[in-house]
This record gives sequence, C-alpha cells and structure tokens, in this order.
Amino acid sequence: MEQNLNKKGNGFALLPFVVFIAIYLGAGLIFQHQGIDMAFYQFPSVTAMFIAVIVAFAMSKGSLDERFAVFSKGAANIDVLTMLIIYILAGAFSNVAATMGGREATVNMGLSLVPVQFLAAGVFIISAFMGTATGTSMGTIGAIVPIAVGIAEKGGLSIPLFLGACIGGAMFGDNLSMISDTTIAATRTQGCEMRDKFRVNFFIALPAALITLVLLVIFGRPETVLPLGDLSYSFIKVLPYLLVLILALIGMNVFLVLTLGIFVAGAVGLFTGSMGIADFAQAIWGGFTGMNEVFFLSLFCGGMSELIAHNGGIVWLVEKLRKMMKGNKSGQVGIAALVSLADCATANNTVAIIVSGNVARDMSHEYKIDPRRTASLLDVFSCVFQGIIPYGAQLLSAASLTMASGIDITTIEIIPNLWYCWILAVVGIISIFVPFADGICRKDPWNWEYDCAESDVENKKAMMAAVEAESDQK
Repeated sequence: MEQNLNKKGNGFALLPFVVFIAIYLGAGLIFQHQGIDMAFYQFPSVTAMFIAVIVAFAMSKGSLDERFAVFSKGAANIDVLTMLIIYILAGAFSNVAATMGGREATVNMGLSLVPVQFLAAGVFIISAFMGTATGTSMGTIGAIVPIAVGIAEKGGLSIPLFLGACIGGAMFGDNLSMISDTTIAATRTQGCEMRDKFRVNFFIALPAALITLVLLVIFGRPETVLPLGDLSYSFIKVLPYLLVLILALIGMNVFLVLTLGIFVAGAVGLFTGSMGIADFAQAIWGGFTGMNEVFFLSLFCGGMSELIAHNGGIVWLVEKLRKMMKGNKSGQVGIAALVSLADCATANNTVAIIVSGNVARDMSHEYKIDPRRTASLLDVFSCVFQGIIPYGAQLLSAASLTMASGIDITTIEIIPNLWYCWILAVVGIISIFVPFADGICRKDPWNWEYDCAESDVENKKAMMAAVEAESDQK
C-alpha cells in the first residue's frame, strides 16, 4: 500500500481507529455483562468499522471526491483484494466440502488414525506445514479450521484450543514462508535476501513452535475421552481435503489450490450422489456469502488505514517511537513496537510492514542493526499481532468458519488459546537482548554495502537502488 511518510505527524488522525475499537469491543463487553448470547456479534464489526470510516472521512481535508480517492486507493490495494478473494474461495471450498460430507468423513478418519491426546498438536503441525508451503495464513485457516472444529467437537476437546492451534500454525507458516507477502515485503524494504532473513527468523520461530507443541501435547488432552461411536468414513470424500493439503505443500498458487478444491469436492459430491448440480451451485454461493462479514470489514479497513496514513497518523507513531530509541537494543525494540502498532492500526501484517519498512531501514542505519535482523523483527511482530488482534482477518475468518459449522465462538474466546503467537512474542523479545538467533549475522557481518562478500556487493547495491527507487515513487 502506498503511503506518504514525509508529511507532518498528526496523532489525532488515529481517532477513527480508536472509535472502531471503542464501539466494537465496548459494545461486546456491555452485552456480555448483560448476559446476552453471542455478545460480540450483537453490534456487527462491519457497522462499527463503517462508523469509523465516516469519522475518517469527516476528519480528512479536501473535497469529498479527493477523500474518496484516498479511501479507494487503500480499499483497492492489491494486498486487500488478494485477501478478499482468498476469503470467498476458502469459504466456498469449506462449504462445498462440508455439504458433500467431506468434513464428517475427514473427522472420522482423523479420529481413527490419531490418538485423541495428540490431535491438537497434529493440527498445529499440519497448519504450520501448509502455511509455510502456501505463504498464506488465510488459505491455511480456510482449509484446516472446518476439520479442526469437527475433530474437536466429536473428540470432546476444546474448540477454542483447536482453533488456537490452527491459527498458530498458520501464522508460523506465514512468518517463515519464502512466498509469503510478509517475507517479500520485509526483505524488499530492508534490501536483504529471503534465505538470509529466513535463517535468522527460523531460530526465533522454531523454539516458539517446539514449546507450543509440548504445551499442546500436555494440555491439549481431554479431561475425559468421550465414546466416539461409529467412525466409518468414505475415503473418496476425504480426497478434496488431501488434494488441497498436498497441492499447498508442493507450493501451488493458493488461488488455484482453493479453486481446484471447490470443483473436486463438487465432483466427488456428484459422483457419490451426495449433491446435485443445483446443490453444488448453492453450496458455492453459500460459501461466498458466509464470508461477507470479514470481506466487508477488510474492505473498509483497507480504505480507512489509507486515510489514517494520509492524515499523518502513521507518521505520528513513528515520531513518538524515535524519541524512545537510544541504541542498538532499544532501536530493535522500537522497530518491533513500530510494526506492531502499525498492524494494530491497519489489521494487515503485509500493509504494516510496507508502512513501517522505510522508517525501519533508516533506524537500521542509525542504530547499526543488521538489515536481516530488522527484516526478521518486522515479520515476526507483524505476524504476532496479526494473529491475536480480535478484529484481524485470521481470527474473524476462523470464527466465521466455526459459526458456519453451527458452533458459536467469538474471537475473544480464541485469543487466550493462541499459545504460539504469545510465545513467539516472548521469544522475539528475548532474542533482542540475548541474540541467540543472530549467528548468521555474526558469521557474515553485513553493514549494508560494507563487510559483505565482494561477489554479493553488486546484487545488494542493486536491491538497495530498487528499494530507494520504489520509495521515491511512493
């Protein structure tokens, strides 16, 4: 998303975001205190965001047409539109596969093959592999959540815990994947190579993942194992899910993976007599419309974040953070805080990195922070907060898919179970003060154009020039 960070900062520009949080969380807490069921869905998040967008419009200068042009640039950003398409494709695949009986078949197969006490850890591992292969947490959540919910429900396990395991694994993959938008944005803005950022990032993400696995094995066991009853299943109905997982793991484009999944699931339903042509068409449409809340919320949020940046809100955050930085360690903390606040303000980790990237690069120069380290910090903390904010696409999508299964779960209920995200944040902070993940930086010192192998100088200078040219255009 193109942002102008050279304008004067204005803290008041962040008011629309504050309005949204106050309305969305405030209304939910009030209704919950009153004992109303599904308290956080009584006042729709899209309506709260719509009010916040109106506030952003009212605060902006220029004619109405000029303000709408700024809003449209954010709403029509390629990252936002990419997410929107993933939402509806994931919803359609989930609904078609469930309609033809695939969800129940997959649940029964999983319960037949995996001991109940290891199912939560298994969901985390599958989500982590799929997220790493596809580079998208949204596609992973869309494919895995329906299965995870079914397994948890039938196995007598905690549904929020399973959702937390799925989202955590998806964020692990989103953070590390070579094809993830966040990896691309972080490395491009810092002028480093993806494999170098991966090597630094891996030693932060791996300990967090291992700790999460141990906790899921220990605490993911049910207090009592309920009788599971008949676990018979038709393997052919499991094939669409396996196809999506395998194609994702080999690195196929997520749009193609989900589209193939939709039509393979439909073909299986037609072949087995589980649905007719009209049922198939209705299931696709039902999947599309089932994602309408997160669709409109992301659309409005993209436009509003552009207005906030246009009015100087992001610059104001940057200015405040600069005052707290004194050296290398505090500079790293500042970069982590910068991208975290940007993600909270935009609810999009890729956008948060793009917004923060140029400033983070300047901080790297000023405080002598290795660019590979900076890229890793940007990716780690943007993914941490993207995974835990209750109005983020990942949590909203997981809650929506769970509700589509007939189970009422709010994003607030999932947050305490996002163990991987919380642990990753702790490990990330520790890695700043105890640089256990910086082995590559010490072995291959790199102060931008200095201290690097002569064969790499031209490539690195070219990357820096490309980033600078891109920044000038922005």
